[in-house]
Amino acid sequence: MFRKILNKISFIFYVILYLIFNSCNNDQSTQISENENIANDYYQFQELSLEDYDIPAFISLPDETANIGASTKPIISHIKGDIKWSIQIGANFELLIEDYGYIDDLIEVKKQELSEQTFFQVNYLIDEPDLILYERTLLVKGIDKASPNVGVEHKSYHIYASKVINGITYEFRSRQDGNEKIIVELIAKSVKSINSI
Repeated sequence: MFRKILNKISFIFYVILYLIFNSCNNDQSTQISENENIANDYYQFQELSLEDYDIPAFISLPDETANIGASTKPIISHIKGDIKWSIQIGANFELLIEDYGYIDDLIEVKKQELSEQTFFQVNYLIDEPDLILYERTLLVKGIDKASPNVGVEHKSYHIYASKVINGITYEFRSRQDGNEKIIVELIAKSVKSINSI
């Protein structure tokens, strides 16, 4: 009788151990597959150090497989000691960067500026604390706030972001005229990839 009870306890113990080990393995495999997805998320990008251009960070930029009609070599424009940078890949991809020192409310200020525009309607596609991606539509004739000279609907897509790198706040944005949605999404993805050195 005692032996039967001991066998049942042993059996239950081994089942519990099996479940614990199996659960740990599943958690590890889930973690591995999530990490692979993150890595695969940037499979059409190449990592670039900005340290030679006075920004102590890495950024991932689209490569030739990203299909944006761009060359593979980024062109970085920066004058040593200046507070502005431009990263261009081909004719469409342009990321503008500016050093804002210790000012940290860039997103709030930009959103306030956008809310005060009278000739454009702004629709946020991504609205995060450190990054906004928005669609800007020129208001057409017949809409209350529209200029009487406006007659053609025009949409453009823009990104605006703020990142703190080694205690310094940097502004990241698309060009003033905006881009196609796919280009701005790639720019946003590049900005999200930034890591301090």
